[in-house]
Amino acid sequence: MPSDLKKLLMGVYFYPRGGSAHVSRALAREFERSGFEVTVLAGSRSDLGEHARASSFYSRLDLRPVDFTPALRSVDPTRVDCGPGSAPMHGSYEDRPGAQDPVLACLDDDAYERQVEAWTRELERAGADEADLLYLHHLTPLNEAAARAFPHLPVLGHVHGTELLMLERIAAGAPPAWAHAEEWRVRLCEWAAACERIVVGNAGGLERAARVLDLEPERFVAVPNGFDPTFAPGRIDRAAHWRHALVESPQGWRPGKAAGSVAYEDADLAALDGTVLTYVGRFTEVKRLPLLIEAFALARPRFAGPASLVLVGGHPGEWEGEHPIETIERLGVPDVFLAGWHSHDDLPDFLRASDILVHASVNEQFGQVLVEAMACELPTIAVDRAGPAEIVDDPATGWLVEPDDAEALAGAMVAAVNEPGDRRLRGRRARGEAVGRYAWETIGNDLAAVAHGLLDGAPTRG
Repeated sequence: MPSDLKKLLMGVYFYPRGGSAHVSRALAREFERSGFEVTVLAGSRSDLGEHARASSFYSRLDLRPVDFTPALRSVDPTRVDCGPGSAPMHGSYEDRPGAQDPVLACLDDDAYERQVEAWTRELERAGADEADLLYLHHLTPLNEAAARAFPHLPVLGHVHGTELLMLERIAAGAPPAWAHAEEWRVRLCEWAAACERIVVGNAGGLERAARVLDLEPERFVAVPNGFDPTFAPGRIDRAAHWRHALVESPQGWRPGKAAGSVAYEDADLAALDGTVLTYVGRFTEVKRLPLLIEAFALARPRFAGPASLVLVGGHPGEWEGEHPIETIERLGVPDVFLAGWHSHDDLPDFLRASDILVHASVNEQFGQVLVEAMACELPTIAVDRAGPAEIVDDPATGWLVEPDDAEALAGAMVAAVNEPGDRRLRGRRARGEAVGRYAWETIGNDLAAVAHGLLDGAPTRG
């Protein structure tokens, strides 16, 4: 590469599994198109298949993977001393009993220092001493490693929202098991303060992040997430798609069971011939999946024709609160399907085989899947707060309801199912809105300008 290219080292503490991973991958590619030499340092799991392996997920990028699998073979994965190319198992902002990644707020100083030591080594191996700019996603021990070993390097941070949820829970009164909550609260705020600028997904998220992290709003820049061009309307054999996903190659799972432990027969799929409402995401508490299923149960008797609810996602073994299959069985509601976890490359077909995206999540920093669904010409039902409230325009491109209001959510489902003409019109408008506002190329150019401004010492626009 030409020697005058600026060198950007992007750090991702977690292995690929959520929306922030897709954002980091897309932005790394856009930075390359904008004239940066990009190296990605990212967590990886070689024991979970290709979808969790960084080398597969970040393909065609200059990658330095950090594998957590050796640590997971030890007695205490968060304290093991790992060799080059590996690290102790990362922590989490979420508290899921029995999870392999414990909530950060329960990790003591010894576990913390082992994390920092390992990530310092990996930053060195990734060439941080030759980088011009560090771009660190989330607020994690990577930030501390950078501050200790490379204090001269400017840091562009990116807050994706889950770290804010943990901080808000600490402020409201941390659970007793979070014995080190205050130490982690201080650390996250200090790491944020050390960033030159911090990227958030929208203006509402900017105000929230400034408040939670106790920083001036001017330190943040609102840059939305985008969508890949593969997310577009397209023809699909819907019946064949759902039969493959739910009968022939099922990936749904029960607590404590493997992918495929929830499966269906052809006779179960009749409702999928009608209107398909689809959720895409993880099974975390903030997503309000029990509420979503309860709303569908309330709406079902009022549908003018057959309709179904499909839950796509839920990384195997990861959930908070009541598992969706437990809610389905508790309510005895039919026509709700668990499709399991699928790669991001498969998601466009799931959306094309659907009619509506439903999203009951609260405190959502952005809402990546909303934009992706809109790009596929689907209208969306979402909560009128934070990121979704800025993405969805009710009544133009979808429906917005109050948080945690099952009846309002059910009412929006009924309107979407029973008025197909209006639903399709909102979907067409949604596609236009997505193309106009959320193309990765435009977003990447805006963020590259922020990065160049930091390197040039010029003021950047918030």
